[in-house]
Formats: sequence, C-alpha cells, structure tokens
Amino acid sequence: MAWDFSTEPEYQEKLDWVREFVKDEIEPLDLAFPHELVYDKKHPVYWEVVKPLQEKVKEQKLWACHLGPELGGEGYGQIKLALMNEILGQSTWASTVFGTAAPDTGNAEILAHYGTQEQKDTYLKPLLEGDIVSCFSMTEPQGGADPGVFTCHAERDGDEWVINGEKWFSSNLRYAEFAIVMAVTDPDVPIYQGASMFLVPTSTPGINIIRNTGLAGEGPGEGAHAYVRYEDVRVPADAVLGGPGQAFVIAQTRLGGGRVHHAMRTVGMCQRALDMMCERAVSRYTQGGILASKQMVQEYVADSYIELLQFRLMVLHCAWVIDNSTDGRSPRKDIAAIKVATATIIKDIVFRAMQVHGSLGVSNEMPLAGMWSGAPIFGLADGPTEVHKVTVARQVLKGYDPAPGLFPTQHLPDRVAAAKAKFSEIVDHRVANFSE
Repeated sequence: MAWDFSTEPEYQEKLDWVREFVKDEIEPLDLAFPHELVYDKKHPVYWEVVKPLQEKVKEQKLWACHLGPELGGEGYGQIKLALMNEILGQSTWASTVFGTAAPDTGNAEILAHYGTQEQKDTYLKPLLEGDIVSCFSMTEPQGGADPGVFTCHAERDGDEWVINGEKWFSSNLRYAEFAIVMAVTDPDVPIYQGASMFLVPTSTPGINIIRNTGLAGEGPGEGAHAYVRYEDVRVPADAVLGGPGQAFVIAQTRLGGGRVHHAMRTVGMCQRALDMMCERAVSRYTQGGILASKQMVQEYVADSYIELLQFRLMVLHCAWVIDNSTDGRSPRKDIAAIKVATATIIKDIVFRAMQVHGSLGVSNEMPLAGMWSGAPIFGLADGPTEVHKVTVARQVLKGYDPAPGLFPTQHLPDRVAAAKAKFSEIVDHRVANFSE
C-alpha cells in the first residue's frame, strides 16, 4: 500500500532551486515590466531578459515539464507539475520563463496530437521553444462558452475551408502567430458532432480585430483579449485538426489540462496572500495590541490556512487521479471540482488579506487588489463555474441507484426490522432468559 505525503529528495532539490530562482530572478520582472509584455515575444525585453532566464531553466531540465521528452519536455506527471506550479503561481512571468504559459501549453498539445508534420515544423517547434505565441479562439460574443449558440462557421470550397463569424475574448491574438479557431462545419447535426478546429495563421487575410478588450484595471486599448471578426478567412483542407466534427474531443483534452494547471498555480497565489496576511498581522499595532492578537484576525488566519490546505490536497489528489487514469475520462469530476474551488479560494483568502491590510490592502501599493480580481476571471476561464458544478453533480450522481422501495434505504423503521430479523434467535433467547 502506497500512501505518502513526502517528496523524493532529488525532486525536492529541484523545487528548492525553482523557489529561489522565482524569488530572485523572476519576481523582479513583475515589478519592472508591464504585464502585457509577457505575451509579446517580439519585444526586446523578451529577447534580452527572458530568453537568458529560459536557458537557465533548460539547463536545470525544468523547461516545459508538462510535455513528454519527444516534444522537448521532461514528461513529469501531474503531481510533480502541481508541486512546481504552486511555486510558479506566485509570479506573473514565471510560467513564461518555465515554458508553461497558457494558452500555449494546451495549443502545443493539440498540434502535437493532431497537426501535420508541416504544421509541427512551422508552428509547434517555435511554440515549444518559446519563440512565438498562440491563440485559442472559441467563445463568441452572443453566447460566451455555450457551443449550442455558436454562429461562427466554416464551409468547404474546393481544397479550402472558408471561415466566417465573430469570436470573443480570443486571448493573445494580437501577438499570436497562429490561432486555433472553433467553427461550425455541419449545422445539420448536434453541435458536439458538427464543430471543427482549424489552425489559422494570423497572417491570413480576413482576420479583423474589432478591438482588444482588457481586464479590470487595464486602460482602453491595453488589453490582449480580442473581439475578432473572421471574414472569408481561407485555409487549406488540412487546416482541420483531427478531422471535421472533432472539435469537442480536442477541446476537452485541451481545456482539462488548462483547468488543472490554473488550480495548481492558484495554490501558490493564495499562499502568497496568506503570507502577506500573517506578516501584516504580526507587524501592525492597533487598539492596544498587534493585529495577530485580535480574535477576528486570528479567525481570518485560521480559516485561510484550513481552506488553503484543503484546496492544495484537493489539487494534489486530482493530479494523482490524472496520473493513474487509463481512460482519460475518470478525472472529469475531479478536474471540474478543483475548477469550481479555484475561484472561491482566491475570493476568500485574498479578500481576508486585503481586510487585514486595511486601506493599504485595496491600494495600488499592494498586489492584493489585482490578485483578488482573479477570482471572477477564474470563475469564467475555461468554462463558467456553474457549468462545472453541473458536471460534478452529474458525475457524482452516476454512482447512485434509486431506492428499491417506497422509503430510503436508510429509513430507520425498515433497518431496525431487518436488524431484529437478522438476530431474531439471539434476541428471542435473551429476552426469554431475562424473563425467567
């Protein structure tokens, strides 16, 4: 029986190196350069500052560890990735420096599995090297992530496909060399069989960015989440990844990994918020004593520690389930569950840290308000929380059968009667002896 919470010494040494490297070399990038430069691989900062750091990561054999050796990674399982990503989650730039930034990780997996050799040579190789950025263009303005109302479509025209329609929140499109676009290719069948994925080079005529939407706190025009209109965008027949009608098979494979890695990094983000909360609690005096002596603050610290430990174990358990899965479907419930928990844990722990810091906590002189804005973002990214709750419930309920009779199986009168019947001889004998 294997049951262990320890990390083997060899890998712990790597984690220790990652922790120091992130603190000393990567966290300063968060303070020195704007966030949007993370995805601009053509900017001088990337080549002069980030590339040398990536080379150090590669020397340590820690580059793109989610990928197998055949793709230039180390082929680490999800548990090792979880332990690493909870460190990377403490810095905005860390995922880029370690070759694990979204959406490139998921797009690389799609190309590795479904791309032609030419597509792999042209796009996968530089993507894995960290030289280019990609985009995943799926959601639409009229229906968000609900594929049942998607209107962006593609029609076959000879040896080409022609894509028309609009997409919303196509992250990093302004910087990307290619986009993976989901479009309806057969409107006469259910959407789960009638949608396809296309590899579309961003140099293709007809890709018109209406505007780049930013997140909360970013100024107009500063965002990288494109509202885009595809107008007669022509791509060759082999641009269909995995074949027509395979979009949802591909999407679930891709999005599942993204959800897990977001949750892994959230552990690190929340640990950072808890650290800031505790430091403030033992540093600040008010009402005759330090904050740490106040019961309300103690409650904040205790609740945050308990919830973070629960969440971390939940993420590690999900990673273990994935590592031991053989059919690819058994982790669905666990992936959906940690996706739901991710937004909640950010909202609660970061909010408490902000409260303990007072006005400083909501100011632009602390990172907490920016971290807190991640709660609604993670509640929507890779599918809304509500949808994942439905997935969890359905998967859980599959393990139950209806009660065979009129009353529940735990109905006490029926159970008592059954128990007495099972021990009737003993009960009757003892009662008879007692009566004598």
